[in-house]
Amino acid sequence: MVYRVRKQLVEEGFEAVLSRKERATPAVARIFDGEKEAKIDCAGLFQTSQGRARWTLRLLEKKVVELQIVDHASDSTIGRALKKHSPAPSPAVLGHPAESQMARS
Repeated sequence: MVYRVRKQLVEEGFEAVLSRKERATPAVARIFDGEKEAKIDCAGLFQTSQGRARWTLRLLEKKVVELQIVDHASDSTIGRALKKHSPAPSPAVLGHPAESQMARS
């Protein structure tokens, strides 16, 4: 490894050694594009199955495959796709963390 770095330093210069090359293609192809991510958001608006009050990531995973949005997807992939689009809750909604502790006592 040291040999290659030294050789690159001599041939290409200091800046080339410190910077990385951009990949032409990503290491893993994206499962969800913008259209499919929007369909995941819409799938969460359907009535939940199995008598549940909320959607879980695993239920959404099964629903996405059932609706043939994608052939397969993991619950963590769906979670990342949803996390990119869901806004963080406002502090007014969350409240102050110490207020809930004071209310208990």
